[in-house]
Amino acid sequence: MSHRVLVTGATSGIGHSLVINYLEKGDVVYACGRSAEKLAAISEQAQQLSGTLKLVQFDQLKEDELVSALNEVEALDIAILNAGDCEYIDNALDFDANLFKRVIDINLTSVGVLVREILLKLKEAITANSSVNPQLVFVGSSAAMMPFTRAQAYGASKAGIGYLADSLYIDLKPHNIDVSLVLPGFIKTPLTDKNDFEMPFLLTSDEAAKRIDSGIQRRHRHIAFPKRLIWSLKFASWLPATWWRKIMLNSDQ
Repeated sequence: MSHRVLVTGATSGIGHSLVINYLEKGDVVYACGRSAEKLAAISEQAQQLSGTLKLVQFDQLKEDELVSALNEVEALDIAILNAGDCEYIDNALDFDANLFKRVIDINLTSVGVLVREILLKLKEAITANSSVNPQLVFVGSSAAMMPFTRAQAYGASKAGIGYLADSLYIDLKPHNIDVSLVLPGFIKTPLTDKNDFEMPFLLTSDEAAKRIDSGIQRRHRHIAFPKRLIWSLKFASWLPATWWRKIMLNSDQ
């Protein structure tokens, strides 16, 4: 049985791999992105796959554009909110407030409008068939599990996404909408290609997409991977605060 799946940030990285994954399974996929050129490139790939691709172009930071584009989307079974950006604050003493705002706006603030519009599509699926349980999936980051150097903007935005997802899980569950939070580690994408530090347990975006798909199928509340990194971060978070602060300070030397 095919599903109707929406993916934001569909033109690169994890989002692109998720689109291809669901098209290979024969689903109807709404691929959302800003660039018409990059969306067209996905369309060429889709011709070789069994699913149905529908392109949805909008800038997530432009509310009117977002609302207008999503009006064309039909009822959804799965919505994966994946779009985001990563920038680092290289000098905390000379705090870059503009950078901080940019990252918070794209990764968190704009998601509020997106959630409002997407919930309309998930509710439509329930109205059409009261036995279905549509899913809302947020792509956060394992970076939110611990404070990392230079990650004040990115980490804060992803911590906010985590709280949003966990809170919505409680309030939407009685309405037959399941909410999942994805906590990936380091994934090789155009964003992480810019990183100038070691990235342990690095996975490809295709590997990440398959793990996310598996977690969604099982309706896991948290989809966190790779396990070696996640457990390392959990262990560090259980240490006394003075210990992990010392570890982080030493790692920045």
